[in-house]
Amino acid sequence: MVGIPDAGENVDMDFELRTISGCPNTTPAAGLFARALGLEGADPAALAIREVVTDEGAASLGFHGSPTFTIDGADLFPVATAPAMTCRVYPTPQGLGGLPTLESLRGAVRAALARSARTV
Repeated sequence: MVGIPDAGENVDMDFELRTISGCPNTTPAAGLFARALGLEGADPAALAIREVVTDEGAASLGFHGSPTFTIDGADLFPVATAPAMTCRVYPTPQGLGGLPTLESLRGAVRAALARSARTV
């Protein structure tokens, strides 16, 4: 794809999945994020998982619930709600769910990679 960095160009990018303790979607979210990254030409091995453990941590990170998908600290699905230590839901064709669809996550990853390519 034109304008999207290849895997060698995004090594300095920060791919992070943010979760809370006990989130039932942590493992599936990590797999989904890794798959979306790989399909979009990024290195899935660069994915880090961060557990948010306090309300203060949630506020400082702008964390809006678990799981949260970020690239370079930016939430891939920004929302206007207050930061919170809670579960998060995403719109899917079947209604609200604990994970975004692979297609919506790939689109968000693609957009973030394209923004990064424009600032290089």
